[in-house]
Amino acid sequence: MTSPHKTAAPTGTALTSRESVPVRRRRASTAALFVLAGTALLVSVIAASLLGSADIRPLDVVSTIMRHVGLDAIAPAPPLPGLLDALVWESRFPRVLLAAAVGMALAVSGAVLQAVTRNPLADPYLLGVSSGASTGAVAVLLLGIGGSISLSTGAFAGGLASFGLLLLLLGGGRVASPSRVVLTGVLVSQFFAALTSVILMVSGDANSTRGFTYWLLGTLGGARWEGVTATVVIILVGVFAIQFFAPALDAFTFGWDSAAALGINVTAARVWLMVLTSVITAAAVAASGAIGFIGLLIPHAVRVLASPTHRTLLPLSAITGAIFLIWVDAFARTAFSPHELPAGVITALLGAPAFALILKRLES
Repeated sequence: MTSPHKTAAPTGTALTSRESVPVRRRRASTAALFVLAGTALLVSVIAASLLGSADIRPLDVVSTIMRHVGLDAIAPAPPLPGLLDALVWESRFPRVLLAAAVGMALAVSGAVLQAVTRNPLADPYLLGVSSGASTGAVAVLLLGIGGSISLSTGAFAGGLASFGLLLLLLGGGRVASPSRVVLTGVLVSQFFAALTSVILMVSGDANSTRGFTYWLLGTLGGARWEGVTATVVIILVGVFAIQFFAPALDAFTFGWDSAAALGINVTAARVWLMVLTSVITAAAVAASGAIGFIGLLIPHAVRVLASPTHRTLLPLSAITGAIFLIWVDAFARTAFSPHELPAGVITALLGAPAFALILKRLES
């Protein structure tokens, strides 16, 4: 006859083992999702660099990129002729890289602001950064403010200025509720939008207004290495820094008071997150204009596929946003060749019905 003490231990061990199976499966599926997303991003970068009027083999694209980054020894193909080499390295690849960085910045900013404001409809332009960037750009373009600085530099400065005003109105970040952040962001956005309209009405002519409107719709056609490099560095550093606030973002989903009870320094975390999202959003808008819906839609799509915890949500949103904008831009520049559509127009056409589905899902 078996002792009851001898049968109890295996039962407990089996229970512990059974409880850990879902955890192991969830971790394995998350790891597989990261591998799949990373592979899709790499394939997207190479495939989008192939698209254009000139027919270039995938092996030649890979070889050209590796050669220019100093990996000549393992470049898999002989060098391309000078014109094709310049087409890949000076035109297509920086544009694809910029699309990836901008998509990454907007998706991560959307995920962060949806948690900070506890508003599932929040997007990267909620804090008024886009309107401030537009004012900075039009001030440089039409008023000549800043002397010889570029339009993108003026837009970046304008975006940071609008965030500075937002922070000032919020008392340095010491606010009482998420709704106050949202309403103040709307106020700042409307103020800078009105300021942009005044500058256009007073100083703009038909050509400058048309050019500014095209930039404002969101286009990556101006991608050049000198601007792309700075934009990519700013966005990558900002996205990496935001990842450290994943536990705070998880706590914010239960409310600011609950986050404080869990030991989170709510004011400091909130201010740092708003600063970081504003900086990377300003960098994205300065480089490409205002491309809508990415920050709103991508985080919701990732939540459907993966764990909603921000340690998983943030990097997967970054990769997914990058892939999405790469292909949107590829379609925008090739579908109606030789004409090119602004990427922001395509995201709006795709985003409007998707937004309606999100609203329906939130109501159910």
